[in-house]
Amino acid sequence: MHATPNAPLAPLTTFRLGGPATQLLTATTDADLVEAVRTADAHGAPLLLIGGGSNLLIGDHGFDGTALRIATTGRTLTLTRTPTRGATLELAAGETWTDAVAATVTAGLAGIECLAGIPGSAGATPIQNVGAYGQEVSSTITEVVAYDRRAKETVTLPATECAFSYRSSRFKEDPDRFVVLRVRFALEDAGGLSAPMKYAETARALGVEPGDRVPLAKARETVLALRAGKGMVLDAADHDTWSAGSFFTNPILTAAEHAAFMTRVKERLGPDVTPPSYPAADDRTKTSAAWLIDKAGFTKGYGTGQARISTKHTLALTNRGSATTEDLLTLAREVRDGVHKAYGVTLVNEPVLINAIL
Repeated sequence: MHATPNAPLAPLTTFRLGGPATQLLTATTDADLVEAVRTADAHGAPLLLIGGGSNLLIGDHGFDGTALRIATTGRTLTLTRTPTRGATLELAAGETWTDAVAATVTAGLAGIECLAGIPGSAGATPIQNVGAYGQEVSSTITEVVAYDRRAKETVTLPATECAFSYRSSRFKEDPDRFVVLRVRFALEDAGGLSAPMKYAETARALGVEPGDRVPLAKARETVLALRAGKGMVLDAADHDTWSAGSFFTNPILTAAEHAAFMTRVKERLGPDVTPPSYPAADDRTKTSAAWLIDKAGFTKGYGTGQARISTKHTLALTNRGSATTEDLLTLAREVRDGVHKAYGVTLVNEPVLINAIL
């Protein structure tokens, strides 16, 4: 592999922010990817893995080490008939996620159609347990093939060993151990129809009830339109998309935390105001980070410098063209601290921070 010294990393991220790496390598095969990781590990060299760069915020000083761009390719659909009619989908880690979703819709296969328009690479999807509009990849992933840096071997992990949870997984919790090489999914053949609609906003936009199925292409097109309306579909000419999508995850609160939160809401906004709430695991309650940000006074377009909240969605923090990473972090801290002061809830960043501290 060719090494590029003092390589700019900002162009490899959707924020378009961050300083350079000491060197940049690009792996186009699984073998090259594994060899580059093994070599770095053998020398104790700092290594930064970069896929689509859509969930990455790199500090202004860059990365003192090797950045390894994962550009592997390979997409295979294999029809199945048992136990249900459908197909298995295998994606190389470097495959573009949006293209993969489009291909499954064209093939008439349901399961990831509502994840259309999410930027990034396939290998990142199990790490973050990517989800949107009522679907998460954990509901369709069957196996993840990864290089285990601890055991120094390639392993195949069934979904049951991936510890998937809301926007997290075994891979995210132990980020220095596994390098995702391939991801396998089980998709459904429902006669050209989508999986049942689970998300109320999507169902409303489609004019159906939650639980209904719709033509796959219509589901994908509707989700793309919803995302575009929020600045969540990449467009180089639209600075609202110079972001990582949602900067903060939706808070998941214990019963005591939720009760205290509701008291704050009633005191601040009045007794008739009810924030969004959804049941979560372990008798917890999930609420909306976007709602919190807005109700704490950080509305669409908030900010005066080159880092501002998107004009289309309060969850996206954006680079208006010449921001620095520190500009964006300053805005993120202001929003996080303002929400905590108003409602006692601490927002957690979704993007991975490299040589940057929130």
